[in-house]
Amino acid sequence: MQPSPGASATSSVDPDEVARFAALADDWWDPNGRFRPLHQFNPVRLAFIRDRLVRHFARDPAALTPLAGLRVLDIGCGGGLVAEPMARLGATVVGIDATARNIAVASLHAARAGLAIDYRHAAAEDLVARGERFDAILNLEVVEHVVAPEPFIGACARLLAPGGAMIVATLNRTAKAWALAIVGAEYVLGWLPRGTHRWDKFVRPAELAAALRRHGLEIGELTGISFDPFGREWTLSRDLAVNYMVYARFP
Repeated sequence: MQPSPGASATSSVDPDEVARFAALADDWWDPNGRFRPLHQFNPVRLAFIRDRLVRHFARDPAALTPLAGLRVLDIGCGGGLVAEPMARLGATVVGIDATARNIAVASLHAARAGLAIDYRHAAAEDLVARGERFDAILNLEVVEHVVAPEPFIGACARLLAPGGAMIVATLNRTAKAWALAIVGAEYVLGWLPRGTHRWDKFVRPAELAAALRRHGLEIGELTGISFDPFGREWTLSRDLAVNYMVYARFP
């Protein structure tokens, strides 16, 4: 199979995963549409990212643009739900996605919002080949969709500048994750289209941590994210059994 125009021959991109998300591209910015769970999920993710990057780079947490001067890469940026807030916080943002339609949607939305974001139809390996480096890398809900997590994490590490930080968010490979993230979210509640996730591609925290360490990063923080059915919101938690996030850095 020939690689897509936005992916190198050695890309970690999974063509089946790309096709699934291409069919949903136009729904990204509809808060009540098929990406409603991401819109609900976004506040806790953004707060975690902002707070860890502000602390990591010793920035003023009270500043309106605390990430000014930092080059941030959003891998698997989708329609731009994270890239746009990062740009508003002052970062110089590059957003990449393996789905060309996602890049088109994200670019149009950013232009309408007056935000200068460098969106590209590309894979992480393409940027490695160009010798690019970033102060921070956001790797959110991507690891569980790539062909193989280990080489993908290696590519991400090569893109991270010395002293940089990486935020990874993914799903744990547990029975609870299968019950809630697949059976519950996709088949019972209909929060996500059926087939969005494959349980066998979920990544255990120990596996992710080991891959990050093998590529020279240390784990700064590991936290779970849980849904509060009473408050109808997502919150950080100690429960790593389903959704979790990792803040990693070069020592």
